[in-house]
Amino acid sequence: MSTIQIRHPHSLPPAQARQAVEDFAIKLGQRFGLDYRWEGDVLHFKRSGVDGQVALVPGALLVDARLGMLFAAMKGPIEQEMRRVLAERLG
Repeated sequence: MSTIQIRHPHSLPPAQARQAVEDFAIKLGQRFGLDYRWEGDVLHFKRSGVDGQVALVPGALLVDARLGMLFAAMKGPIEQEMRRVLAERLG
């Protein structure tokens, strides 16, 4: 199993940060077929071979994703797409 861990700082108000995370999940869901759900300030995402979460903390988002064997070979492109979408949504 391979992991992706990203800390992405931001200066958005909590409601805007939450919407940006929702947009992030929708974009990745369309690209990789992820399902997601909120539990408080943590968005959990999952699909076969991939699961993780995005936690909203003051001033930052913490992304923690676990990739199964099949997706571990694609870790670089997946992490790059996550970082790109975060930068696009949160600046």
